[in-house]
Amino acid sequence: MKEIPTFDSLMNPLLNALSHLGGSGSIDEIYEKVAELEDIEEEVLSTPHNPEKSNQTEVAYRLAWARTYLRKYGFLENSSRGIWTLTQKAKEQKDVIPPEVVKYVRQLDKKEPNQKKKKSESNIELAENDVPEEAKAWREELHHLLTQEISPDAFERLTQRLLRESGFVQVEVTGKTGDGGIDGKGIARINGLMSFHVIFQCKKYQGSVSAGAIRDFRGAMVGRADKGLFITTGTFTPAAIKEATRDGAPPIDLVDGDNLAEKLKELSLGVEIEMVEKVTIDKDWFLNL
Repeated sequence: MKEIPTFDSLMNPLLNALSHLGGSGSIDEIYEKVAELEDIEEEVLSTPHNPEKSNQTEVAYRLAWARTYLRKYGFLENSSRGIWTLTQKAKEQKDVIPPEVVKYVRQLDKKEPNQKKKKSESNIELAENDVPEEAKAWREELHHLLTQEISPDAFERLTQRLLRESGFVQVEVTGKTGDGGIDGKGIARINGLMSFHVIFQCKKYQGSVSAGAIRDFRGAMVGRADKGLFITTGTFTPAAIKEATRDGAPPIDLVDGDNLAEKLKELSLGVEIEMVEKVTIDKDWFLNL
């Protein structure tokens, strides 16, 4: 296996990827485009960063650092919706000299007042502004619970409940039969007028699902359903994502660990949201009495 590219060596590929995407893109789009343009091996893309705490890959982790450094260097901007955009400076200069970026940002960090002492890059889970700390904490706890503590059977039952709560009917778990990797089936109802027969596979996984796994799943589902659904606690490699939407092949929808966490939160399935009351005093209101 080739070495995983360092975060600074990913800076110019990241800028190039955004340029190919039209100047802006989501984190997932950037990741996929960098992998495509740099022709990064699937084995490298499948390497997890810290499988005990999250489903993030090492390449994604290092790209997060590259984004943060380039943002502080003035080459990137990011919105609250997670979209990263090339600045005018980036459009004019096209690329950077990575050592200069690293030196500039580290000097900038030293000058910032009241800033907590930085941990080493290898110990920080995500670059800042990608995922807030409070969001990261519950995701890490959920990821550990799903991958380390509950059984495969329990995960299949969770998937069954998730699909039912999402509007599926006649959801059955068939994983124990060893039916070509198929773990279950159901019918997706749309507005009470249309329905699709769906076969699903749900896998507790700490790494990235490969294109080969998607092809195997499709081979098992051909002729037996309108669509396929692959749910995992891990991630999908760019090649797997392409395979899932390949022209002329039965479509397969993909749900990775982050999507799964958000859906469980949305449906309040084992994830509870506590709204904290905040009370403020309107001083002007009292003074104007």
